[in-house]
This record gives sequence, C-alpha cells and structure tokens, in this order.
Amino acid sequence: MTRRRPPRPWPRLPFRRGGALTLILLAVLWILVRGWQYQSQRAPPESLAEGEYRVERVVDGDTLLLTNGARIRLIGADTPETVKPHEPVQPFGPEASDFTRTFVARGGGTVRLQFDRERVDKYGRFLAYVYVGDRMLNEELIRAGLARAETGFRYSPAVKARFVLAQTEAQTARRGIWSVAPARPGGL
Repeated sequence: MTRRRPPRPWPRLPFRRGGALTLILLAVLWILVRGWQYQSQRAPPESLAEGEYRVERVVDGDTLLLTNGARIRLIGADTPETVKPHEPVQPFGPEASDFTRTFVARGGGTVRLQFDRERVDKYGRFLAYVYVGDRMLNEELIRAGLARAETGFRYSPAVKARFVLAQTEAQTARRGIWSVAPARPGGL
C-alpha cells in the first residue's frame, strides 16, 4: 500500500536553483524603486523663509527647483518658454535657461532668496528675487535681453524701476530678444 502525503497548507512553487534568490532580488529592487519615486515626488514645503537654498535644477530661465522641493518663480522677469506643454520652444528660451544655469553655478549651486508682497503664485510657486552674491538674477536676465520686465504685478515700485531701466538698456543695445524685434517704446 502506498503512503499518501498529507496536503500542504501552502502550495509549493516550482523554483529551480536560484529562483528564490531571484525573487528576493526582485522584491528588493521594487522597494528601492518605490523609495526613489517617493523621494522624487516629495511635497514642496508649504512655507519658505528668506535665506540661502541649494538649487536642484534650473527648470527654465525664470523657474528654479530647490532641493527641498520648492519651485521658485522669479519676480518681475519673464523669459521665453522652453518647457511649456504643447508649446514650441521660443527664441532665446534656451539661452535664458543657460544664463540662469551659469548664474546659479557661479554661486556653487546655492542662491539667496528674498520675497516681496506676494509669496506664492496661482501655480504654487514661490515668488522671489534670486541672488548670487550681490547680483540679482531677475535683473541680470532682463539686462542681458533674455527676459521682459513684468511690471503688471504687485511688487516693489523701486525694483520695478530697476527692471524697466535694465530692459531699456537691453533694448537700446539690442540684446537677446530685443535683437530680432524692434524695441517697443515705453519699455513694455
């Protein structure tokens, strides 16, 4: 008479040599990938104090991403688009992005933020003046002809005057965006 084995409570999987090790490695890999995804999708801070911050990357000429997840939009400077969905890259957009990368790199990847009246825009980006040393990125982009001065928003009238002066200088010298289109009277 043949002896019958009792049924196993857990089905036996047909592993070959090394199969269990492969399964364990796949599980570890999955955990690492999920951890990386969580880290890269961290929530931006709800508030941000003035001070020095490390830049993770330059999104485009007028937008930075900090290592803490905060997105920074330059107050009063509008650079040509390079990453707007469903929009072509605009002339001088890549140059504006390169200018911003170089500017940030001069500070070793660290910038100093200063805020004005409104701290956050409708897209959840922090609005700031961005400095490396005593130079303001917002103003330098406008002076280089790689951004237009945006004066229709609520921020310091004294800074607006600086931006309009920088734009007039760029228009007169026909730099950047002002080299291909006739400079408009009135600065805007």
